[in-house]
Amino acid sequence: MIDLEVRAAFQAQTIEALDGVLREFAARVEVLERQVRELAARPGEREPGGPEDEPPSWV
Repeated sequence: MIDLEVRAAFQAQTIEALDGVLREFAARVEVLERQVRELAARPGEREPGGPEDEPPSWV
C-alpha cells in the first residue's frame, strides 16, 4: 500500500512539472506566432544583409 502511495505522489509531482513546462512552451509559441504575424504584415520590409544587398557581379 505504501508503494502505491509513493508512486501516486511521484506521478502527481511529475504531472505538475510537465504541466509547467507545457505552459511555458505554449507561452513561447504564442510569442513566436505573434512575431510571425507581425513580420508577415510587413512584406516590404526585410533585414539588411540578404542577397539583394550584394552588388551585381558585373560591377
